[in-house]
Amino acid sequence: MTSANLANILYVEDDPDIQTVAQIALEIVGGFALKTCSSGAQALAEIHSGFVPDLLLLDVMMPNMDGPTTLAELRKLPTTAATPVVFMTAKVQSSELDFYKSLGAIGVIAKPFDPMELSTQVLKLWQERV
Repeated sequence: MTSANLANILYVEDDPDIQTVAQIALEIVGGFALKTCSSGAQALAEIHSGFVPDLLLLDVMMPNMDGPTTLAELRKLPTTAATPVVFMTAKVQSSELDFYKSLGAIGVIAKPFDPMELSTQVLKLWQERV
């Protein structure tokens, strides 16, 4: 797959301010179609309602259902069983990065992120995932 295959991103982030910045960065700067969810439960509802993402972009620390738990639930669904995932987190120690990779993440984007670089970072991880 090439970058042309990356169009629809399911983005799960509980902070509305970060959602807004990422949405601008990914849609306007990056040209991606973004489905933004405020919780893991909302993300699952979007998949159940028919949204088919090319990439999962998950915040790690969220109330109720964190990023890794959200991923575990999404992996149970046929639509997202093998969808590439990138975690976004402020916790980027090597042991934490190893943990995210062990969950199948193709990469981790550190928070706070540079809005002008976010779409480039996402695209680079997408292209390097093979």
